[in-house]
Amino acid sequence: MNENLSLIPRPVSVKTTGSFFRSPVLPVPEGDTAFRNEIETFKEQTTSCTNRRDAQAENGKKITLVTDKSLGVEAYVLEINPQALILKAASPAGAYHGLQSIRELVLSSRGETGIVLPCAEIVDYPRFPWRGFMLDCSRYFYRVEFIKKIIDALSLHHINVFHWHLTDDQGWRLPVQKYPLLTEIGSRRLDYRSKAGYSGGFYSREEIRGIVDYAASRHVEIVPEVDLPGHTSSVLAAYPGLGCTGGPYRVEDRFGIFEEVLCAGNDGIFDLAEAVFDTLAELFPSPWVHIGGDEVRFNRWDACPKCKQRIEEAGLTSSRELQSWITVKFARMLSERGKTAIGWDEILEDSERYRLPEDAAVMSWRGREGGLRASRLGHRVVMSPNTEGCYFDYRHYKDPEEPGRLQVSTVYQCYNMDPAGPELTEDEVPLILGGQGNLWSELIYAGKIAEYMIFPRLCALAEALWTPRAGKNFTDFTERLPVHRERLDGLGLLQYRGPLG
Repeated sequence: MNENLSLIPRPVSVKTTGSFFRSPVLPVPEGDTAFRNEIETFKEQTTSCTNRRDAQAENGKKITLVTDKSLGVEAYVLEINPQALILKAASPAGAYHGLQSIRELVLSSRGETGIVLPCAEIVDYPRFPWRGFMLDCSRYFYRVEFIKKIIDALSLHHINVFHWHLTDDQGWRLPVQKYPLLTEIGSRRLDYRSKAGYSGGFYSREEIRGIVDYAASRHVEIVPEVDLPGHTSSVLAAYPGLGCTGGPYRVEDRFGIFEEVLCAGNDGIFDLAEAVFDTLAELFPSPWVHIGGDEVRFNRWDACPKCKQRIEEAGLTSSRELQSWITVKFARMLSERGKTAIGWDEILEDSERYRLPEDAAVMSWRGREGGLRASRLGHRVVMSPNTEGCYFDYRHYKDPEEPGRLQVSTVYQCYNMDPAGPELTEDEVPLILGGQGNLWSELIYAGKIAEYMIFPRLCALAEALWTPRAGKNFTDFTERLPVHRERLDGLGLLQYRGPLG
């Protein structure tokens, strides 16, 4: 274990003393009652290390949590001395991050004689407030247990946003009481891999609440995405009257971009959005709702009498401006529910006439350009460029035998992605919330394949989003990675082990 204790992401500061903390088992944490929930979660996560409940009384060693209001919201200070671990934090979030660093050390230090940790003082805090990961559960349906496993792994790496992609052409996963056919029809599609001839499913309200609560216990915020007005074949298959042609439609079993979109001239699509947004507001406490807005084709709107009438009534000049008109309407509907809209960078296109509300945020995926433009217009931005390693469904490196699609996203690219690059001005930098990695699931039909695509790219991206720019060093990261791989192995996470650059 090197001088940085092989922690990933790399802390802001680590000072080792040369001595060691030794214990036959991991002492039970105790301390400020403000951190009670974090302590209980840590106990759950480290059950195999704390199976002797009398450990603290037996060896007299402790993990003590102390409130220190001088620290930042997510910051922590961890002192490891021969007799105790002392963790200071100003908030439960900071305490949780500190406990996860202890968890990392424990995962790689268990031996026949118990736990041995290098004595050190660690000072740590994040560079960006939005450190995200998106999982697409619409192309392939992932079980609740798998989602919880991934959320727990995210939190180990101080990733604090789980962007949950719940709807697309190939499946609708969100139950909406006023529109039951969305899940009865829209959640299933043809699938040659399945013995039944179809695949799919949806999450019950109870399952969603359980996942939200599980994530909250790990200080991970869930941001739901319902993709509108494009990528809606699953909606149209259930409610064909919401399309421009009336159908017939089907839940797509192909992957790509399709002409079928919600009819911009049909007021019924806003009744649907009202019900969907009400459901999201009820089930998800996050202030953010992702509305998609990407890859909308305009062919149907160009030929649709209702859409043409809408263009005339709204004072627009083309079908392309309809998307901006709809996006603004969706954003205002969410604002009425206390939510803030975020969308893919297409929501900026043709928005000169209908400008996005000032509080709406943009997620830049087609390179960095959308994010740069959004920041210059005063919008908050999450950088997730597919050109800089953020697309985990791409291959790890260029090899015909390597799983993945379209392009290549290397670990090296992930590590060097910088949401706030030098092209930003001093006024624009504060608008960059952070960054995110995305796993689209067109080819990722099983959880184990998903794990292989996620790790260790997520480890690299986590460091890109947490560690100060001056503290980043890819060579150092590669030297810490072998120890960290053992931790991932211990958690039962499959990982890619080929070339990193």
